Amino acid sequence: MKHMRQFLIILFFTCIGEVLHEFIPLPIPSSIYGLVLLFIALNHGIFKIYEVHDTADFLIDIMPIMFIPAAVGLIQSTTSIKPILIQSIIIMMISTFVVMVITGKVSMLLRKENSDNE
Repeated sequence: MKHMRQFLIILFFTCIGEVLHEFIPLPIPSSIYGLVLLFIALNHGIFKIYEVHDTADFLIDIMPIMFIPAAVGLIQSTTSIKPILIQSIIIMMISTFVVMVITGKVSMLLRKENSDNE
């Protein structure tokens, strides 16, 4: 029953995100609205982290399975991907590098702030 309650909490914020996406004319995915609202609810103590932790861990654990249909779709459309394959690989490499650099800089900044506070 605990997992059902946790799943319903997550589903509630997912549905709210869907509704907001329909009414707010911004190019923001509904999942982002839901995640931000869940974060705000957790941050303000409306829900405690233990109220969604187990189910969130489960959903993260099964997340790789959700990418299988997309991968199969890519494999099936190789003829349309071939002309842009090199450009796509270059873009993925550059964007991965940029994300790694930004993540490293943010981590260093946060570690510096934490060491300054102690």
